[in-house]
Amino acid sequence: MRSLLTPVRLLPWPGPEGRRAYIPDDNPGGFLTKLADNVEAAQLKTGADVLDLARGVLGDPKATVSEMRYAAKRLAECLADALLVAESRGGRLGSLDPDEAVLP
Repeated sequence: MRSLLTPVRLLPWPGPEGRRAYIPDDNPGGFLTKLADNVEAAQLKTGADVLDLARGVLGDPKATVSEMRYAAKRLAECLADALLVAESRGGRLGSLDPDEAVLP
């Protein structure tokens, strides 16, 4: 049975008071949807760049504790962004009806 409610999209930035922000997901060509797509793409690109840089720091036997800590903090930020993107995109895939699921 399908819901009559408009689906919503989780945005890749916080809303008021740091809470999650959502918009109706019924206008794929809308301004906020395009903006959210661009922000998600930038977040994932930044994550890939930070990962490359962090690998260099983590692989350097002369790296200081401060450098390691900085790399770890940036990686944690990027991971949080990537998880939010994954949750948002996963939510837009919809849920499977258990009667329609195909199991191997």
